[in-house]
Amino acid sequence: MTKRWKQRPPGSNWGEFGDDDELGRINLLTPEKVLQGVREVETGISFSLSLPLDYPGGSALNQRRYPPILRPTEDLAHNQDTFYNIVARDKIAPNFIDVWGDDVVTLWLQYSTQWDSLAHQGALFDADGDGVDEPVYYNGFRPGEHIVGPQEDAKGDGSGSLAFARNLGLEHMAAHGVQGRGVLIDIAHHLGDTAHEWQPISYATLKEIMEKDNVVVEPGDMVIIHTGFATQVLAWEKSPDPTKIQAMYSYLDAEDPEMLQWITDSQLSALISDNYAVEGFVNGDETPHSLLPIHNLCLFKLGIPLGELWYTQDLADWLREHKRSRFLLTAPPLNLPGTMGSPLTPVATV
Repeated sequence: MTKRWKQRPPGSNWGEFGDDDELGRINLLTPEKVLQGVREVETGISFSLSLPLDYPGGSALNQRRYPPILRPTEDLAHNQDTFYNIVARDKIAPNFIDVWGDDVVTLWLQYSTQWDSLAHQGALFDADGDGVDEPVYYNGFRPGEHIVGPQEDAKGDGSGSLAFARNLGLEHMAAHGVQGRGVLIDIAHHLGDTAHEWQPISYATLKEIMEKDNVVVEPGDMVIIHTGFATQVLAWEKSPDPTKIQAMYSYLDAEDPEMLQWITDSQLSALISDNYAVEGFVNGDETPHSLLPIHNLCLFKLGIPLGELWYTQDLADWLREHKRSRFLLTAPPLNLPGTMGSPLTPVATV
């Protein structure tokens, strides 16, 4: 593969992990970083950081994403009861005692607890140096050529896929392994009675919270922001308030230059939150800009995967009780080639 760009976006790290890099800062999850995470394990207690994957319920949070749909597998005649609650004695032979089931799921990959891949958001940028902005993703990968679709047989194998990320798909993260030291920043605790309010968190506020809780982020750490958003989602029991879910709890202030600079300078390997998008939307003025500047910085410029809608309440409570903020985090996406997002069941071990 040849280099795909002549100039890179200001503030980006394109090429620093290699011209063909598809991992970004996940490259910082080295064997030593894994060992740093392992050294945080003192009790062997584990916390699942995933919502049930049929949460938040309905489509109020995102009208393009729906709860999973389960159904029995079909036979060649499309009979759906072929292998679901099958009594072998009746269906196969009278001397068998087995009862079997097999099912299939239609799954919107970013409906619930998820990773955003580096193919999830790109930008218009003059990577060719010809004075014309063109659509491009992290490290110069292009729509149509590398991120294919929507079109017939996008995968090129006759499987029927209409979209396929030939590059930057989450299978690369999965193959690398996503394990290392996690660091939790408990914003919700410090906001107290106002934690439920829709409010931006500036870098100054974030820094103050980190200092109060003795939270230190080092290169390669995976950082989790706890706001309380997913806790409320779980409490709604798949019937979220369609108005409140659109604007509740805190988010990182993407309009704060110091916040963006901290993400860059900290050398964190992944940025994760229990809320919907880590940040809030930026409407801005008439000049060209990103609707989601933290997504633009992380996914497009720096190759930092974003985790969203993680369930962090139980972990946050335990860490606060024991005056800790660090743990071993194991969080690989599905090893499903060509995906822009992936559900997962992350596990924090303390």
